[in-house]
Amino acid sequence: MPENKSSVSKAETPEAMGEFWDTHDFTDFDTDAPDVAFTVSSAVALEPDLLTALERQAAMRGVSVETLVNVWLQEKLTEGASRK
Repeated sequence: MPENKSSVSKAETPEAMGEFWDTHDFTDFDTDAPDVAFTVSSAVALEPDLLTALERQAAMRGVSVETLVNVWLQEKLTEGASRK
């Protein structure tokens, strides 16, 4: 394993590094690493034919499948909320 001067564990093998992190939490160490922004995403299983239809619709609109699904779901949720 190449020397890793940034390693908190100072372990010399992958096994030793694993053992170290099995008993330690990275939040126990003060690092200068900046906070990282991230988004949470989920995977939803789709029928293959439904995905194909979504891909076609997204391509026709010039957007990604993810964008199209998000827009349509938001519209449906707004529509459902306005009925109540």
